[in-house]
Amino acid sequence: MAGTGFTVTERLPYAGGEVLGDCGAYERIVGRAHYAVDPKHPGNRDITDIRYAPTDKDGLIRFSGDVMIIKPVDMERGNRRLVYEYVNRGNTRLFRYNDAPATNDPITLADSGNLFLMRRGYVAMWSGWQGDLYPGNGRMLLDVPVARDGDKKLTQRIATEFVCDAPGVYSLPLSGYISTRSNPSISTDTKDAVLTRRRYPDSPREVIPSNKWRFARFAGIGTPSARIVDEFRGNEQIVMPSATDIFIEEGFKVGWIYELEYTACDPLVLGLGHAAVRDLISFLRNDTSVANPLSWNGRTVEKTYAFGRSQTGRSIRDFLYRGFNADTEGKRVFDAMHSHVAGAGLFDYNRFGNLVVSSSRQFEDHYNPSDRFPFSYAKTTDHFSGRTDAILKRPETDPLVIHTQSASEYWVRRGSLVHTTTKGEDLEQPENVRIYAWLSTQHWSDPIIKEPKKGIRASYFNIVRTSMFFRGILDIIDRWATSGTKPPPSRIPRRSDGTLVSFEEWKKSFPKIPGLALPQEPNRLEYMDYGPDSDKGIVSRPPKVIDREGYTIGVPAVDADGNDRAGVLAPMVRAPLGTYTGWSLRVRPNSAGVMHQMYGSYIPLPETREEREATGDPRRSILERYGSKEGYMKAIEAAARALVAEGFMLEEDVERAVAESRDWSRPLHDVGLE
Repeated sequence: MAGTGFTVTERLPYAGGEVLGDCGAYERIVGRAHYAVDPKHPGNRDITDIRYAPTDKDGLIRFSGDVMIIKPVDMERGNRRLVYEYVNRGNTRLFRYNDAPATNDPITLADSGNLFLMRRGYVAMWSGWQGDLYPGNGRMLLDVPVARDGDKKLTQRIATEFVCDAPGVYSLPLSGYISTRSNPSISTDTKDAVLTRRRYPDSPREVIPSNKWRFARFAGIGTPSARIVDEFRGNEQIVMPSATDIFIEEGFKVGWIYELEYTACDPLVLGLGHAAVRDLISFLRNDTSVANPLSWNGRTVEKTYAFGRSQTGRSIRDFLYRGFNADTEGKRVFDAMHSHVAGAGLFDYNRFGNLVVSSSRQFEDHYNPSDRFPFSYAKTTDHFSGRTDAILKRPETDPLVIHTQSASEYWVRRGSLVHTTTKGEDLEQPENVRIYAWLSTQHWSDPIIKEPKKGIRASYFNIVRTSMFFRGILDIIDRWATSGTKPPPSRIPRRSDGTLVSFEEWKKSFPKIPGLALPQEPNRLEYMDYGPDSDKGIVSRPPKVIDREGYTIGVPAVDADGNDRAGVLAPMVRAPLGTYTGWSLRVRPNSAGVMHQMYGSYIPLPETREEREATGDPRRSILERYGSKEGYMKAIEAAARALVAEGFMLEEDVERAVAESRDWSRPLHDVGLE
């Protein structure tokens, strides 16, 4: 805390100074946090390569990052609670709690959605924590130093993957993303590197000759060419040598996995991101001086809550595992943390990590070291290595934890390992943990999506709405942290009651829907060797596979419609108009048959008995279930009210759910009934 400073660069009325509920007007503060981290402090010593970070004359590592705060003008009228969102790849999405549109520049009333957070009186806050992002689109940045051994560069042989789902791509950053710093190659000589491609993760690698590609960046319109199309202006193009880009003259073939092995240099000290979050939140909740923008009359916020989704959900789990919820004075940082759709992952804060890369999936980045033991908050033993460990192991400073995940996490992100042993047996969680599986939903759910789409998938993506659960969870967290009110018990599929099953069991029970191809298996997790220095944060890329069958992964059991049976089921799942899955399959030419990223599927129900009989669909038709659209609305209302009674949904969201269900929820659902 003592090493954190704050500079305000902008202070503006939020929403034009309008009164936003009982808490009055809000304001937006934009600034920079300035960090000074002692590399010798016990709370910092395990940060990968911290000993190679440059220090000042006081022996401190200095760096800075972006901060944005939206708060009541009169803090006395707020609820004195801060909700901190770990920005996902630099992007702010906390106002999705309000069903608001996505923006990195929230300032207007239109950016505020239904005002849920403001009506409750929360302080909303974001800061840069990811040190490998470039500026652009309003992303929030953290500027961390390069690790150097004196005048000597740190180097390592690494591998990086590229998958293009659209044609016409000839060059890419080595990071795979234009928003993200690449780990530069020590040399632009392609003979020092190996580029391969393969059709599927387990397919043989085809070596691409070193004279067929370059360390270079292509810019220009169209296909790389030596021919001048227009004599007057020409079709100017460049292929510029670059230690941070790869160029293939024939272009990346759609749906293939390209893998580049090369010697990288100049890694960033990315683990300082954990220290930045810890020190900033500690400063804001403990410093009562005028330097703290959240202090007033010698007071500051009373409770601090954190939320992270997907990438940042993994960062929360990693933050806890590495002990960063204790500040440098031993005080608790966050009272409660909500990790959403993180699956069984931790974070790749290793030397030459790439923080923007998504976690390991069935097809994409399959050998990314994101999912590794320990997987659960509870103590358990890895039956391969014999290690016993847990994410939570510091009861004095561990927060209350809510872990939520969709059906996609069970299929693609090994989500069952969050609450099972490595052999797939049920594993009870600590008392300060609740796990809620929002089943028959997909990894990513847009609260304002308007219609179903397919893209390169065989089915529509899963359109089940779940944003009302975020509002319910935040109320659960606040009651738990404030008054000790126990949340509902964990709602998850379990082996003991037959709702968590093997893939073979699932396949036997899934309905035979005409024309629907099924996955061949969930995303397996091999037991891998990450190298002799992996405990020091230096991992082999790609790792060596030791046991191909790996850890036991379970998937949710389904009902006669193919919808998941257990967990917390949204109104659209309890009163379905289709089968909603956590998996979706790629189609030709995009590596047909394997699951596409972390998307789920929506397979519409037959609309009438006649259609069901004509197609041979085993699922009851829409009209057989509900009789009319009024009957469907009543079913949605009953489902919503049941969720309110169970504590997962707010009363105010019942009316929203019913309103959205009018006219068969069209155009969100593909229903042709009049």
